[in-house]
Amino acid sequence: MVKKSRLITLILFLVVFSMVITACGGSKPVEEKKPEDVKPVQWIANTVYPPNNHHSVGLVEFAEKVKTATNGKVDITVQSGGALGYKGPELLKVVRDGLVPMSDILVSGVAGDEPLFETVTLPFLIQSFEEGKILNDIARPYFDQAATKWNQKILYVAPWPAAGVWSKEEVKSLADMKGLKTRTYDKNGALVVEAVGATPYPLPFSEVYSSLATGVIDSVLTSTPTAVDAKFWEVLKYYAPVNVTMATNMVTVNLKEFEKLDKETQDTLVKLGKEMEESMWKMVAELDKEKEKLCNDNGIITVQPSKEFLNDLSVITTNIREDWLKTAPPEAKEVIEKFNKQVGR
Repeated sequence: MVKKSRLITLILFLVVFSMVITACGGSKPVEEKKPEDVKPVQWIANTVYPPNNHHSVGLVEFAEKVKTATNGKVDITVQSGGALGYKGPELLKVVRDGLVPMSDILVSGVAGDEPLFETVTLPFLIQSFEEGKILNDIARPYFDQAATKWNQKILYVAPWPAAGVWSKEEVKSLADMKGLKTRTYDKNGALVVEAVGATPYPLPFSEVYSSLATGVIDSVLTSTPTAVDAKFWEVLKYYAPVNVTMATNMVTVNLKEFEKLDKETQDTLVKLGKEMEESMWKMVAELDKEKEKLCNDNGIITVQPSKEFLNDLSVITTNIREDWLKTAPPEAKEVIEKFNKQVGR
């Protein structure tokens, strides 16, 4: 009985001791993570253009603003110059599949996968930079819907200056374009080149300079920033600003990755994207003039096209626009109709 009494006493002592220890803080509570302890979301952002290209510069600026505005919760590292090995036309699938979470994408360059994106580069649809902005604003809601189909969120859309013809020989008429071997960057550009009797070469940007240097091509359909990036003055002599098309790029993020962010952070990225889009459109018109002057200073001669030449180009490409509209997605036709109505055509 004595032993049993001692055992009961010992048990009671241990229970009371345990309660005292707990009351004094002996049981360590589970620590909650502080906001600053949360690991940041780290995204790689791809761009095929060199670091000094305005799209690459804009993407880096956007990444910096995102990091600051989110207090480091979203950390974007930009890989420029095609460092990740992507050429461009496959990027819609690349971001969709999460092979890279974020990328700068030439809109018309992925029209092979999403025909709606071809809308912005219908040849001679727009007649000024201002009209290009109008077209973008009308098309943007439709593009947002298309991007969702591809598991993506468009953060912002930024323009290129309008495309002209860069060549080894002077181009002042349709006759001068006949027989050229011209690098193009999308389907519509290729159709224009074919319409004037030249041969289109759909080469990625990374192969343009070497193809000019080796004589594979003798001309390029592109804008002034690309001419500077590729140092065209080393391999070409003339520039005809015929404004065939005005391309745009979109910066997209994988939708699943975007939706992992909390609502406040998502709203911050959307807000910064809108601000970036407005900023890019404002600066590109002036950029066009600056880049053309830089080319001129290095030896490129600008040959201003005559009204007759521009009219001939518009007439010879009429079928391209009409044929495209026959098979275009309904959304694309709506965009064109709204655009023509707004600009009075």
